[in-house]
Amino acid sequence: MASAKAKELVSSNPVVVFSKSYCPFCVDVKKLLTELNSSFKAIELDLENDGGEIQSALHEWTGQRTVPNVFIGGKHIGGCDSTVGMHKGGKLVPLLTEAGAIASKSS
Repeated sequence: MASAKAKELVSSNPVVVFSKSYCPFCVDVKKLLTELNSSFKAIELDLENDGGEIQSALHEWTGQRTVPNVFIGGKHIGGCDSTVGMHKGGKLVPLLTEAGAIASKSS
């Protein structure tokens, strides 16, 4: 059930951040996405009734046990370091734009 729920969330949203409300790395990723004017859906696993099950399902699916667990355009990106690293490498904004999470600026 949790695996199907996680996959449904990822497939129906351009950007999903599986997060915990108290996690500083999660806060950093959500802040970065907000600063980039990206739309995203944050799932606070510590506040969800089935958060533990979802986190276990994500671990089975992605091999990543920790949060934040970031998906863009249905693709698993990783955690805070990989998301910030993509941004520093200039790859995050194009990916967010391609996924439809950032409105492309018309010139």
